[in-house]
Formats: sequence, structure tokens, C-alpha cells
Amino acid sequence: MIAHLSGQLFKKSTQSVIIEAGGIGYEAFVPLSTFYALPEKGENVNLHIFTHVREDALILFGFSTSLEKELFLMLISVSGIGPRLSVNILSGIGPEELLKAMARGDALRLQAIPGVGKKTAERIALELKDKASEILGREEIPFESVTVAADKRLIDDTLSALMNLGYSRKSAGQAVKKVQSEISEMSLEGLIKEALKILA
Repeated sequence: MIAHLSGQLFKKSTQSVIIEAGGIGYEAFVPLSTFYALPEKGENVNLHIFTHVREDALILFGFSTSLEKELFLMLISVSGIGPRLSVNILSGIGPEELLKAMARGDALRLQAIPGVGKKTAERIALELKDKASEILGREEIPFESVTVAADKRLIDDTLSALMNLGYSRKSAGQAVKKVQSEISEMSLEGLIKEALKILA
């Protein structure tokens, strides 16, 4: 069972990363919160790993902090929530905001995350409220990003990430356009973050 992975970042996207370690490239699916923290291609990276074993596949999920992995494990403990949806939830809301929503039992806020229906949101709020309250006070590592001028590729990558989270192209496009009108320069990470605030 792979629990931690350290190596050279071979490739990264808003959906997954490939880390080269010992001459082998390991693909791990990551939430946006982890994507924000990734270094540049070719640099060393360390990820906390959850290994999901199925009859037909062995799938890795990677996280930049132990808190993200803990939240992921909490989420998959809820009936009806699998690893993919857990990653989607972590991508649709920041770790700290997720903790606060769960600690408050705020099913409405959780339901606003793409892919989370009313019943699922209510189960998360009910089953994880106490656990979230216990760890709410932990300090989270800030994510860093490099600011670059917005261009067509940047916009396309942002739209792709938002659509993969379940938002329509129209809604994603409107949110990105609004962010662009307010901020002239923005990194991919920043653009996604600000667009998610508008869409939430």
C-alpha cells in the first residue's frame, strides 16, 4: 500500500500529476488545493497518498498536506461518497472552509459543491460534524502561486477545470469573465479560486 510518494514532478494538470520515482512514473489524482501547491515541472515533490484498490485497477490519490488527506478519508467514510467525489469536493471548496461548513452542519453550503446532492450534503453534515469540530483549530499551510498575465491558454485551462468540477461552460465562462474584469493579472490557481467564489 503506497502511503507517501516523493520524486520529480514529470507532469501536472488540474486533474492529476505524474511523479517520477526510481525510474517509474506514478499518476496520482489530486484536488485543486493540492494542484495550487505543486512546484514547477522537473522539481521535487512530496505527496501524501491514498491507494484505492479495485478488482480492475489500483488508483492513487495525492495530497500536499496531511489535513487534505485526513479530510479525504473523512469524506469517503460517509455512505455514498467514493474517492472521486471526495476529490471533487476538496476541489470545489477550500480545506478550511470545508471544515467550517462541516463543523456548523451547514448542509446548504455543502450542497452548493458540484456533484453533492441534498442527501449527500446532509449525511456529510450529520456524520462529520463532531470530527470536523475537533480539527477545526489546526493551522493550514498557505498555498503559493506565481502571477502571470491571463491569456487564451490560461482561460481554457480554467474553464476546463471548472467544467470538470461540474459547472456548465456558460456559468464557468461568465465567472471567469467577471474575474478578468476585476483583476488584470492572475495565475491559473488564482483564477480558479476567484471563479469558484463567484460560482459558490
